[in-house]
Amino acid sequence: TGVAAATMIASGIGSLVIGLMTTGAVISEGLKEALNWWNPAGPLSGKTSIGVLAWLISWFILDRMWHTENRNLQQAFSITLILIGLGLVLTFPPVFEAFE
Repeated sequence: TGVAAATMIASGIGSLVIGLMTTGAVISEGLKEALNWWNPAGPLSGKTSIGVLAWLISWFILDRMWHTENRNLQQAFSITLILIGLGLVLTFPPVFEAFE
């Protein structure tokens, strides 16, 4: 069950990173400019790309650590839901605009 737990938690980490990048781009003009990897999409291109990289890297690391272990899938699912929830909250305009 370690592989399944790693997969779930990594998806939560990727979601949280997208939320952090969204809010961070509002707080920091420098970060907003650094995340603009493709002009037609603006900073969204960097936000999502960093999120995908965080997901892949965390998935690889957690998978290597847990591939032979049995993990508590209910706990992994709960952690995943919390991470996704936090990431989702950080992408809502009323939340990130509060930091402007």
